[in-house]
Amino acid sequence: MTALKAEVEVHQRIAEIGREAWDLCAAAPDYAANPFVSFDFLNILEESECVSPRAGWAPRHLSARDETGQVIAVMPLYAKSHSQGEYIFDHGWAEAYERAGGRYYPKLVAAAPFSPVTGPRLIVRDGADRDAARSLLLLGGMELCHRLGASGFGVNFPIESEWRFMGEQGMLLRQNQQYHWLNASYAAFDDFLGALSSGRRKTIRRERREAAAGLDIFQLTGADLTESLWDAFFAFYMDTGSRKWGSPYLNRRFFSLLGERMADKVVLIMAARQGRWIAGALNLIGGDCLFGRNWGCVEDVPFLHFELCYYQAIEFAIGRGLARVEAGAQGQHKISRGYLPSPVYSAHFIADPALRAPVARFLEEERRAVEGEMDWLAEEFSPYRKATL
Repeated sequence: MTALKAEVEVHQRIAEIGREAWDLCAAAPDYAANPFVSFDFLNILEESECVSPRAGWAPRHLSARDETGQVIAVMPLYAKSHSQGEYIFDHGWAEAYERAGGRYYPKLVAAAPFSPVTGPRLIVRDGADRDAARSLLLLGGMELCHRLGASGFGVNFPIESEWRFMGEQGMLLRQNQQYHWLNASYAAFDDFLGALSSGRRKTIRRERREAAAGLDIFQLTGADLTESLWDAFFAFYMDTGSRKWGSPYLNRRFFSLLGERMADKVVLIMAARQGRWIAGALNLIGGDCLFGRNWGCVEDVPFLHFELCYYQAIEFAIGRGLARVEAGAQGQHKISRGYLPSPVYSAHFIADPALRAPVARFLEEERRAVEGEMDWLAEEFSPYRKATL
């Protein structure tokens, strides 16, 4: 096993590290080909300027090298001037700290921007000493935090093994929940329905009939992703974004670049009425997972959101033999449609002990509450027949 150099470089553009070096790290087998930490996805965000210092996401990616000079580990890292687009909510910490006279921003965040998706954050090339590389990246993040005068350094939506490792390194651990669908080796959608209670089967069949009435629904990927299709989807995205949080994070150029460079990792599930696109859902395809990301519509159709975002995603995952569907943040209504509570994680280094201590107490109580709520939700509201659990 090649030894690491005890130094970390900081990069203001992912292009400084380069596709080959970055993706050799991201290709480690147990990372399951997560598209949100690929060079192309992160570079597209920078090229489209969705991620930039002006947007409050200043890239500060870290790389570590071995004794031969090869990049052996990387971390997608950003200096943030706000807490938007993270889906790990720390606004209360920021307000309390600033009321007490502190300065919460800038802060550092290791994340896939705008994507509440679990994936590797301490990304180590296969065959390297993983614990040593992870430690080096964490120390690099903490040192950069001090150099920039940042209030802290957070790692959002890491994989569980990273999360536990960061806890062992003294970082504060946070746990939350999403709703994921798990593929029990179903051969078809009807097999999935067969695992549900009879009442839920009937309800889902009715919702699907009503949603699809008078519509044509398509699963589009690869060469099907034309610019006119992206025009239609962007209109849906802007409508939803404007109504939900006022300032959509992604611009039109982002979607063009996504279609140009990652078409085989994208599936758009689109609905048309008499040849006119009226709604769509964007998903990215991982090695073992379909990741649901954005949805929008220009016509209000009952149950169409459930059809495009949940049921069609399940059909696609079954057809591709994918192990699960992650349908994004929030939404207890997903439980009755087969998506059960699943843990998601973050880890936090807070520089000021005066803030660190109360946050540590809060997170300990929050973890217990989240774990209890997950168990209760799964027990009380699961749509699956008890015999299958």
